[in-house]
Amino acid sequence: MLERKAMGQIEKWHRGDARKALLIKGARQIGKTTVVRQFARTHYKNFVELNFLEDARAHAIFDDSLDADSLVAALTSYVRKPLDPGNTLILFDEVQECPRARMAVKFLVEDGRFDYIETGSLLGVKSRQVGSYPVGFEEHLQMYPLDFEEFCLANGVQPQALSSLRECFEKRVAVNPAVHGAMMKLFFAYMVVGGMPEVVQRYVDTHDVAQAMALQKGLLDLYRLDIAKYAENGDAAKARSVFDAIPAQLDDKNRRFVLADIDKNARQNRYASSFLWLVDAGVALPCYNVQQPVVPLEANCKHSLFKLFMGDTGLLCAATLGNIQFDLLQGNTDVNVGSITENVVAQELKSNGFNLNYFNNKRYGEVDFIVQDGAKVIPIEVKSGNDWRAHKALHNVLSVEQWHMDEAFVLCKGNVECDGSIVYLPLYMTMFLRPTPAPESLVYQVDLSALDELTR
Repeated sequence: MLERKAMGQIEKWHRGDARKALLIKGARQIGKTTVVRQFARTHYKNFVELNFLEDARAHAIFDDSLDADSLVAALTSYVRKPLDPGNTLILFDEVQECPRARMAVKFLVEDGRFDYIETGSLLGVKSRQVGSYPVGFEEHLQMYPLDFEEFCLANGVQPQALSSLRECFEKRVAVNPAVHGAMMKLFFAYMVVGGMPEVVQRYVDTHDVAQAMALQKGLLDLYRLDIAKYAENGDAAKARSVFDAIPAQLDDKNRRFVLADIDKNARQNRYASSFLWLVDAGVALPCYNVQQPVVPLEANCKHSLFKLFMGDTGLLCAATLGNIQFDLLQGNTDVNVGSITENVVAQELKSNGFNLNYFNNKRYGEVDFIVQDGAKVIPIEVKSGNDWRAHKALHNVLSVEQWHMDEAFVLCKGNVECDGSIVYLPLYMTMFLRPTPAPESLVYQVDLSALDELTR
């Protein structure tokens, strides 16, 4: 059984005082339904699962009135047994397939008899079909493929070992060389296997990369079928072209997505909905150029210039021609794997909570990633080869006083090392790069006693 961080977030929702439905979003086959089933087994006496993708009967529940009493009666009829108020979890699986179920959530939550979790793979894609959203009645949780930390746990790395590595990261001290070597090998395995749960489980069970690759090919075919099925008329062909072009575009020296490489007559505005479709479906991760690396980064984004990463590094490897998996597993990064290394870092940063941006300027050069942590901006370079000390652009941006950057990271094959404001980190320590978490509680009360004088 794969350990997922989403479980902790679902448990936090369950403990919440103001009960709402929980909407879990994410790409197809990333484990949304599985984690809900695991949660239900340990927290509820009754669990009801409605799969709107596979069961037409489930749609009929919402054909008539959406008032709570009618819906509860229809749900009870559907499961053919009485449901225990206060001890029943109802799952609306693939809720995007039944827009009226999404609309009904408001009334069901207000009713309060049962708890509700929704999962959706193509919510952004099918959003226009929903008449009204249950605003104020849902909490949202974004799921991604397994990150590297989850992959480590799946492969038997003990939590204590991860804690020791985290301590090295926080104190900026080198990792034991033998441990460092083992973690680098595991990271290369993660680059090849990726984080799709079925693929990870097959690898853990068999350690047969060929079997993992076969599953990845099937998932790529599933995504292509989704594009054909769900993308609107003229967008399907464009979205498929963009999706299939991601590996080659990333392999280009500057990684920037260039529409002319697909179609010399292509225009940004004609393809905009296709890019958004892939992003909304969770299969692609955009990384936008910032004109200046200053907060807020979003205000400095130039959305017409972007890199487009695959949502899962294993799928990128499977989609890349040349069978490079063997070279990666052997730690041979002399082959052209810069794009895959950058993709896995993008995937980690995104799942860790960062928005993805990069910086490219003729005067200063290009920095692979620029991320924002509160009022702080952090530049990050990714090095797949042995030349990780060559990073002129980092020195350039750090030297600009008005940008107030006091630290930069170079993710590489080397061990932890500090050189002035530049911190060299092993690639696997990307898992520790996270935004500062918001406080669980922030009580602030203004002392108004001085105003008492005005009332005397």
